[in-house]
Amino acid sequence: MSSCAPPIIALYGVRNPKEISEKKIINYSTRLAIPTDAISELDTSYYSFLSSLKLKINESIISDSLKKKELKKHVQNHYQPLQALYFNNKGILESFQINCYAGGFPNLNWDRDSILTTFPPKLQAPLDSILSESLLISFLKPMPKSAELKLGDYDYVVYVFYSKFMGRQNKRFIRFIQENNKLSNEKKIRVIYINMDNAIALSNIW
Repeated sequence: MSSCAPPIIALYGVRNPKEISEKKIINYSTRLAIPTDAISELDTSYYSFLSSLKLKINESIISDSLKKKELKKHVQNHYQPLQALYFNNKGILESFQINCYAGGFPNLNWDRDSILTTFPPKLQAPLDSILSESLLISFLKPMPKSAELKLGDYDYVVYVFYSKFMGRQNKRFIRFIQENNKLSNEKKIRVIYINMDNAIALSNIW
């Protein structure tokens, strides 16, 4: 879990991903203190998009092998089951938190080097321009009670990717992110929680 390779599932309390119903997503999210109007589901086209990027990189004429390796790493970061992306009101990604940079055992250490003592959090994962905010939104499937999102209405929009199959790592991650959000003070923020269970299970990427 502290690298961007497939995790050692049993040691981190992670289970195999499987399809779950909309009702189960909502019930599980409610237990995590996630508002029902803030829940969306990730569409499988998200992983099709990432796969196409990897293919383009492999087939590109970029001669610099280090550059290719860096681009592949950026794409791989967006595959991860636990992510938090912080976009400002100009649509610029300012902070990116993902499981493979958290470190820690047997639980991920999301506040390593005190990165969660400010809002938005200090840099953890490297920033990239692979996924714009508008493109990210196009991969989301709102739940029946999801509130409409209008870009530009907030100082920050936080997109939190979570998955039931991640077990206790998922619960701890949500708690850390929610505590950090309290540091936003007078900033106007919106948090979108994105469930990935079905997208991962149906895409066979795990």
